[in-house]
Amino acid sequence: MGFREHAAWVRRIVGIVLAVFLIAGVAAAVALGRDSKADGGSGTAAKTVRGVIGSEKAEFFADPDTVKALAAKGFTVRTETSGSWAMDRLPLKGYDFAFPGSKAPADELSRSAEARGGPLRPFYSPLVVVAHRNAAEVLAANGLARLRAEGGDGAGGGSKWATQGTLLMGPYLAAAEDDRTWQQLKGASGHAELSGTVFITSTDPVTSNSGALYLAAASYVADGGRVATDARAVERTAPLMRKLVQVQGAQQTSSDAPFRDFISGVGNPLVLVYESQVASLLMSSQRQEVGDLVVLYPDTTVSSDHTLVPLTDHGRELGELLSTDPVLRKLAVRHGFRPQGAAAEFTAATAGHTAYIDQRLTGVRQAPVPTAELLRSMARQARG
Repeated sequence: MGFREHAAWVRRIVGIVLAVFLIAGVAAAVALGRDSKADGGSGTAAKTVRGVIGSEKAEFFADPDTVKALAAKGFTVRTETSGSWAMDRLPLKGYDFAFPGSKAPADELSRSAEARGGPLRPFYSPLVVVAHRNAAEVLAANGLARLRAEGGDGAGGGSKWATQGTLLMGPYLAAAEDDRTWQQLKGASGHAELSGTVFITSTDPVTSNSGALYLAAASYVADGGRVATDARAVERTAPLMRKLVQVQGAQQTSSDAPFRDFISGVGNPLVLVYESQVASLLMSSQRQEVGDLVVLYPDTTVSSDHTLVPLTDHGRELGELLSTDPVLRKLAVRHGFRPQGAAAEFTAATAGHTAYIDQRLTGVRQAPVPTAELLRSMARQARG
């Protein structure tokens, strides 16, 4: 072989070797990039956890900032939504956690599923009634509500109209008992949109957390401030609970749709929602107009303790992270939730929205909640 042929052969061999090294280097870089994405660049092995959640938490988990914060801790969270009181009927094998909207269905899930330790309650939200201004003013004129003027202390303060107030549960339930209509209320005649029976739109109490808690608070007030402890107590208030539910006709399984309808200006003028839905809307960077919104805090209500039931060790780690991680707590507040044991975080975040949000829940009494078994019975009887 001549010198030129030999040199060409050597160059060919060297080229092949370099190409092999180049391909290997690219493959290694791709693999490292995948690993980095999988663990959020933190060097932590990624854990993909699956959970079933109440729909009111769907936006929190879908928030890109929440996804990023969880990834930084090594978590990828996949969620599906369900009514809180329907979760126990789901095949939960393969899930890492269940996250209903209150303690009672969580306790039931803990008993029926193989929970890894006790439930965790990272945050909560009281139930409120959103009302259009005309409806709120008519309720107040007839002793069913008290209004606080926007930016004022209840004395008027020169504001255009009230944006926050208190729903008086006793008088409201008495009106429901008597089947009172808007037309029978003083001041309603000039408002064509106020017609028919006065009622609050709530969700299906058989499957939905907010609907069931509405009955818990209403039955407590209707029975003279006593929580239902047996079947006879449920029977005592059953006729009124049926009126509260059956006057509504078909009910949704989530409070999300009725709240969106309300903000869009359609549907019933009184709708039961979570305070978190209102607070989230007010704090949103893409806030839409709230129109003539008035937020009524029932004087007797039930707070929705969002309670995570860990079904695996990874599920428990996630619950503890949601409870303690400052970034995730801040994000929960941004979505309107009140972190457990950290009132200052919620107070600071909603400081600019106190015309609508009662940060200290002034004058709001918490009603005890019956056992899950009795509340289910109450809901079934209310549905008829």
